Formats: sequence, C-alpha cells, structure tokens
Amino acid sequence: MYTLNWQPPYDWQWMFGFLGARAVMGVETVTDTWYERSFACDGHQGVFRVTPDTDTCTLKITLSPGLVPVAPACLARIERLFDLTCEPQQVLETLGELGAARPGLRLPGSMDAWEQGVRAILGQLVSVAMAAKLAARVVALCGAPVKDCPDYLCFPTSDALAAADPLSLKALGMPIKRAESLIHLAQSVVDGTFPLTPPDDIDAGMKALQQRPGIGRWTANYLALRGWQAKDVFLPDDYLIKQRFAGMTPAQIRRYAERWQPWRSYALLHIWYTDGWSPLVDGEVTGVQQ
Repeated sequence: MYTLNWQPPYDWQWMFGFLGARAVMGVETVTDTWYERSFACDGHQGVFRVTPDTDTCTLKITLSPGLVPVAPACLARIERLFDLTCEPQQVLETLGELGAARPGLRLPGSMDAWEQGVRAILGQLVSVAMAAKLAARVVALCGAPVKDCPDYLCFPTSDALAAADPLSLKALGMPIKRAESLIHLAQSVVDGTFPLTPPDDIDAGMKALQQRPGIGRWTANYLALRGWQAKDVFLPDDYLIKQRFAGMTPAQIRRYAERWQPWRSYALLHIWYTDGWSPLVDGEVTGVQQ
C-alpha cells in the first residue's frame, strides 16, 4: 500500500464522474469510491487502484506485482492524473467568484501524454461516450494483455499503433484520415519527435502540434490541457465555451479569459461545469447553478 497527499478541498465525486464518463473498457474501471486501471512503464505492466480517504486527505494506492518495480514512476503519474499537487486556495484567489461554487474541482491529467493524444484525436467531432468506445476498440485491436491481471489490457504502445493497418483502424468506426493521424502520431512518438513531457513553452508546443496531420487547434489545446496537464490553457473554439460566451468571437473570448491567468485551465473547467454561467457586460464574471 502506498499513499499520496492532497490539499483540500477536493471534489472526488466530480473527478470520478469525469473519468468514469471517459473510461475505456479493458483499461479502466471507475466506481463511486475507487479508480482502477492498467498501466505499462519501462517494460513493466500491471494494474493499480486508488481510493481516496477524505478524512486524512490521502490517496491510498495498491499496485499489482508487475508494477512494484516501477512504483516511484507510477506514483508520479498518478499524482499528475489526479492533480494532487494543486494548491486550491491559490487558484481560487485568481478565479474569484467563478470558482466559489465548486472549489474542489481539479484538472484531470493523464497517465501518459501519448495515450491522451490518441484519445484526443479519437474524440474529434464525436460524443464523449463514442470517443470512449472508439478507444476501447483500438485497445482491443492493438493492446497487450496484462499478465498478472487477465481482465485488463494495456493501452497500445506507440510501436503497436505505428505498425497498424489504417484500414483496420477505419473498420473500427473512424474516418481513414483519423486513422492515418493516429498512425502518424504513433510514428512521431517512436522517432522521438512528439513531446511526451510538457515543453518549456506550452503555447509554442500547441502550435507545433497543429502542424501534425489531423490535429487542429482544439485537439492541440485539449492534448496540452490533459496530456501535459498545462495549467493555463483555454479553448475559445470549444462548442460549449462558444455557447457560454454567446455573441463573442474566439479572439474576444481569448482576451476575456486573460483575467484568469495563470490558471485558465481551471477557469475552463468551472465554466464547462457551471450551468447558466455567462460573462457580464461590466467585466465581472458570475456562476449560477440552475
């Protein structure tokens, strides 16, 4: 048993709901009280489970035998996935009233930027549920079974997906261009040109991502938001954000969001998950739960 700490408040119900809606069959299991998934790292593979203890503000973690040799790396990734290093009071001071209604929201990260890149591409122009189904099909096609947990598969490696037949991926229910985009992404991981860790300049990194086939501005921003867990990303082209900022252009939305620097990623989450929120003419912001 391992433990990690966090600073309260932390809305675990929301976090598990967010991850549960996007859970990939064969890779992840999410309940109201714990999160479990397969993971591969440095030639080792297995399954871990995390269970929050809200009384002690600790995350209890169990690793299957295959992951014990890489326990420190697993814990570091888990810490990133659940945004455990966040200092919520610091964020809320900047967000003000926008963050007051839901002070425990954290930024869901990822266990692996490569995996999140695949999932971001699969999520283009489809529902959250459909994106999860597509990811599960890719896992079933290209994923490797977990030796000490036969009910699980590991998310496909970049080598496995780089060698995939684009027509086989297309047969899973995606356009051929999207299949080719996944293969190109995998090849860039294999050859070392895809940044698996956050670049020093996140904005430049997002612009570079947009030079890759099949990755537009929304996908690049979302990949940075979760794959790199960048804290200061906003998505002015997002469908729901454009609804919240009705009548404003993406450039106007981007300028408006500057007030939440350097925590625009958290502002984005609050706006997404606050029904009825809208910017006020006087420049202040409001959050209204309906």
